[in-house]
Amino acid sequence: MISVFLFLPLLGALLVSLASKPAKFPLAWLFAAATLILALALWVAGPTSVSLPWVPALGLTYSLSMGGVSTLLAVIAAFMTLLAVIYAGAKVEGGPGMLALVLAMESGLLGIFLSRDLLLFYVFFEFTLLPSLLLLARFGGQDRLRALIAFGIYTTIGSLFMLVAIIALRSASGAPTFALSAILQATAKHALSGTAQRWLFLGFLAAFAVKLPIFPLHAWMPDYHQQNHPSGVADVMGTLYKVGGYGIYRFALPLFPKAAADFQLVLMALAAFSTLYFAWIAFHQSDYKRILAYAGLSHMGLVALGLFSLNPVAITGSMFLLAFQNVYTGSLFLAVGMLWSRVGSLSPDQGGLMVDAPVLSGLTMVLWFGAIAVPGLVGFVGEFSVLLGSYQVNPWLAFIAGLSIIAAGSYALFAYQRSFWEARPEGRPKVPDLGVLEGTLLGISVVVVGLFGIYTQPALRLIQPGVLALGHLIGVA
Repeated sequence: MISVFLFLPLLGALLVSLASKPAKFPLAWLFAAATLILALALWVAGPTSVSLPWVPALGLTYSLSMGGVSTLLAVIAAFMTLLAVIYAGAKVEGGPGMLALVLAMESGLLGIFLSRDLLLFYVFFEFTLLPSLLLLARFGGQDRLRALIAFGIYTTIGSLFMLVAIIALRSASGAPTFALSAILQATAKHALSGTAQRWLFLGFLAAFAVKLPIFPLHAWMPDYHQQNHPSGVADVMGTLYKVGGYGIYRFALPLFPKAAADFQLVLMALAAFSTLYFAWIAFHQSDYKRILAYAGLSHMGLVALGLFSLNPVAITGSMFLLAFQNVYTGSLFLAVGMLWSRVGSLSPDQGGLMVDAPVLSGLTMVLWFGAIAVPGLVGFVGEFSVLLGSYQVNPWLAFIAGLSIIAAGSYALFAYQRSFWEARPEGRPKVPDLGVLEGTLLGISVVVVGLFGIYTQPALRLIQPGVLALGHLIGVA
């Protein structure tokens, strides 16, 4: 079942690419919906795994596992992919051409979340880059080449460092395979030296810091989002592609606990700085996509702060935040795309939309409230947990990061005011409100943002056991 879940979107991508244009959307919708149903069924069924030899001569295994954090991230990836497929197929001009790439990227993301063999993880980590680049290359803006080159260089070089570290780790540990469980067992019997841990940790961190991303490895991301298709479909998948935090949680911390402790203060300081710095930059942007890109970077700074604090409460909050920022940030990208389809601009300086489009205005406002951690919505749970846990480790860095919440309220409300509350610019015609389909897509996201902000236990029950096990492994539980 887990293998069917993993490769079903990839099969859908192949069939959609071969189908005639009228058949593309029904096929894509069918496979995306089936993947979400399978994700929910696997969530209900509980943890499941498979481990088989892949290339025995090289020590490669086909090791997958779904449970805990990986279940939560996989379900949300399937949910947001379905929303992106429906919107692209039904409302975006040229959207049918995106569908196969969106489904292929979904399989890559699921592979990242489910892999328990380091080289298998690397394969999916790199595979997901291909549909991301193709979406940007085929459907991006006029300056997409520059954004594409920067994106490719940053991610490829970072991943190569990780590949070298993976090979060196297996050699140094003496593990018989690249399976995570085998390497953990080998390092438990014969611990790596402090120097080896530090170098290997930095190799993994090079890849994961790019995919979080955090300062100073973030420069590719604002241009990537700005140059993607204005509909926001590719940006939804790009938001799901912030997998560096998961990689640190799943691999870097359990494999190199001593190195993580050695670099803790530096990495926490870098994360706290990133959180506040990116929120401040977001305030000065004049393009909605760049605002959301920097807002996402600020949230990833909080994710990094929680992880590097090595505090169970903070790590729980970081995984909660990592999961659900996919919902409100991805949905905000779709909302911006819906706005663009009506006014032909990504500038916040539209004015009067509260009168013209009250449904779009209301749903967008709730999503922004989720993004700026208003209590009762899902963003508050993750951000408060990160700050609470990191405060126990370093109060001053937690305080600096906490200032980003004030900054987030400033950039979000300022952008919202310029679009929805101020007077309509002279000469701009009245724009239509959301249709039933568009309102339903954003409305479902709003329900998720509200429901999991109040009833957190389903998500926390998935996260906390894994965090507890990680705490015992790194000696902080």
